[in-house]
Amino acid sequence: MRISAFRRAHFNAAHRLHNPSWSEEKNREVFGLCNNPNYHGHNYELEVKVTGEVDPETGYLIDLKYLKELIAEHVEQRFDHKNLNIDTEEFRNLNPTAENICYVIWNILRGQLEDKYELSVRLYETPRNYVEYPA
Repeated sequence: MRISAFRRAHFNAAHRLHNPSWSEEKNREVFGLCNNPNYHGHNYELEVKVTGEVDPETGYLIDLKYLKELIAEHVEQRFDHKNLNIDTEEFRNLNPTAENICYVIWNILRGQLEDKYELSVRLYETPRNYVEYPA
């Protein structure tokens, strides 16, 4: 039986959207308020979807406690209450857009999960704006 299991998580982080190869004027034009030199923050909501076959011995697709701990260790502890531009290695040279944050999280979790699982990550930057990888 194929099924999907979901786990939600939350983290708060600050960032500045900025392309260093552009002028300040172009950055302000493209990124608007998100280009604030003093940064701005979001209350990110994360939804992780794991899909695969149910283990006939346990009845689980995946132990949700394990998934919770995986997200806590590799995502929440890494990004929560951080300035993504300054405090994280992943975004030192990568613009921390919702799209890039989502993809980075997907890659982190993909590296921690067995290949037998399909993985999808949905990241809400606001209650009305979210991105998902893979699409």
